[in-house]
Amino acid sequence: MTKQLLTPTQIGDLPLKNRVILAPMTRTRATPDGCPTELMAEYYGQRASAGLVIAEATGVDCSAIAWMNMPGIYNDEHIEGWKKTTQAVHKRDGKIFLQLWHPGRATHSLLINGQQPVAPSAIRLENNQTHTPDGSKPYEVPRALELEEIPQIIAMFTKGAELAKAAGFDGIEIHSANGYILDQFLQSKTNHRTDEYGGSIENRYRLLDEVVRAVGEVFPFNRIGVRLSPNGIFDDMGSPDYREQFTYVAKQLNQYGLSYLHVMDGLAFGFHELGKPMTLQEFRAVFKGPIMGNCGYTEETAEKAISEGHADMIAFGRPFISNPDLVKRFATNSPLAEDADPSTWYSSSTAEGYTDFSSNTQ
Repeated sequence: MTKQLLTPTQIGDLPLKNRVILAPMTRTRATPDGCPTELMAEYYGQRASAGLVIAEATGVDCSAIAWMNMPGIYNDEHIEGWKKTTQAVHKRDGKIFLQLWHPGRATHSLLINGQQPVAPSAIRLENNQTHTPDGSKPYEVPRALELEEIPQIIAMFTKGAELAKAAGFDGIEIHSANGYILDQFLQSKTNHRTDEYGGSIENRYRLLDEVVRAVGEVFPFNRIGVRLSPNGIFDDMGSPDYREQFTYVAKQLNQYGLSYLHVMDGLAFGFHELGKPMTLQEFRAVFKGPIMGNCGYTEETAEKAISEGHADMIAFGRPFISNPDLVKRFATNSPLAEDADPSTWYSSSTAEGYTDFSSNTQ
């Protein structure tokens, strides 16, 4: 019997050859000025057998950078760099979205030309450090965005969408998860504003809604996905009203007919333990479009989630690192390669741990 993971599906008007999705993963192989490289094109091309490739978190402005050698999408050089990747994936009959991203408070002034990081409120990311050109540093207290500055954030995402389209991406994913700026606005832990972007659940959702509306002027809504992390503690997140907040967000996003809702339902990134974890079933009950699960899935748990109707697709991250042919391994019941050495995950320019994995299923 054919595995449900390997059956075709459709998101909006885009047919996918299977339901195994390459999750967006930061790998820091771009140039120091954020330009995607030939090595990145090779990496994504190797994994184009996924039903959908979601390229890694990509900064929408020079002030939206959180790691050295992470890619950007805010100038013409970035367009040309990303074209190599989209062409490599399309050449192998793949589909690829770009994840648009702004870190908010989760960066450091040493990474953004001396600027103070911005956030909904002046609340520092605690119990963690970030890597800078001057070594590991604690996060700084961010500056709360002024009301009149918020349209600038929306404009960054809009420009990122325009450049992504010019670079040949089939669609985009809005990163509203994992403690980055849109997630910071959503959550009561990090959003203490008293204006129309803070306070109530409805107000905290406002910025995400305005970003989705704005990029919907560039890509049709059925080529736009949104990523959420209701259970996560990553980057010092987790709010007491998480269930009410994220249920509301999913309901509101129904109005757009999005490509999919990407839910980090798994607990592999940690759990805030403020109640029971939110499940894909809860999102299925309120969101009417395709749902993508993510975070710690195995082939077996992914197959179960799809077979039981809780998800339409499952994103895989770490298994795809050392198994560029992951889809074929699933199809042939081949064993997976050993996990890649974590010390190679974020190497700045080397192919080691990136494109040097062999395929024993070809």
